[in-house]
Amino acid sequence: MKKILKFSASWCQPCKMLAKNLETAQLTVPVEEIDIDEKTDMSVEYKIRGVPTLVMLEDGKEVKRVSGVKSVDELKAWAE
Repeated sequence: MKKILKFSASWCQPCKMLAKNLETAQLTVPVEEIDIDEKTDMSVEYKIRGVPTLVMLEDGKEVKRVSGVKSVDELKAWAE
């Protein structure tokens, strides 16, 4: 089973732009929001260096990641 971890922060403007694009993209893969200021342990575990960062998990293992704001089309292609 696939899942996307979305690492972001409340103060991050690019994160807000990405959130809107994710909403518009209506991906079939569930997205779990992770605030790096609240869940620092997960940020360390996944070696998050900047936000926004999306990490795709498949059966609990990381299969790919992308950082920065992506367009709706880029998100759909990445999530396939």
